[in-house]
Amino acid sequence: MDLRKLKTLIDLVAESDISELEVTEGESKVRIVKNAPPAAQNQVVMMPAQAHAPVAAAPAPTAAMPAAAAPAPAADAAPAGHVVKSPMVGTFYRSSAPGAAPFIDVGSTVKEGDTLCIIEAMKLLNEIDADASGTIKQILVENGQPVEFGQPLFVIG
Repeated sequence: MDLRKLKTLIDLVAESDISELEVTEGESKVRIVKNAPPAAQNQVVMMPAQAHAPVAAAPAPTAAMPAAAAPAPAADAAPAGHVVKSPMVGTFYRSSAPGAAPFIDVGSTVKEGDTLCIIEAMKLLNEIDADASGTIKQILVENGQPVEFGQPLFVIG
C-alpha cells in the first residue's frame, strides 16, 4: 500500500466519526485507530498478513500519574555513550533470520559500518549499521518490537 493511500485513509479517519479502520490489500494489512478527542492523534499499525501474534500497543499515559515520577525515569534513560537511533519506523530484529545468532550482543566490539540489526519496514529488510566504533554497552529494544523514527536502539561506549 503506498503512502498516498495511507495518508488518505488517515485523513478519512481523522475527519469522520469512526474511531477505527482496518484495511487489507493483498498481503498488507493496515489498522488506523483514532485516539480520544483530547489527543487527536492517529495510530497506524502495519502487520504482515501471515502474522498470527497480536501486536501489543504501548499503554497510554494516565492523568493520575504523579508529576514527580515522570522526570525520574527520564534521568535513568539517558545512556552514557554514543546512541544509535532508528532511522525509520518499523520492526526491530537482532538477527537476519528467526533462530539465527544476533548480529551483536552487549559487550560486542563494533567498527563503524558493522551491521547492528535489521529494521523491517513495509516488507523491506533494512540493515542498520554502526555509525561509530566501540563496545556495545546497551541494547535498548527487544527483538520483534516496533520502533519509531529517532528511537534509541543501542549505546556504544
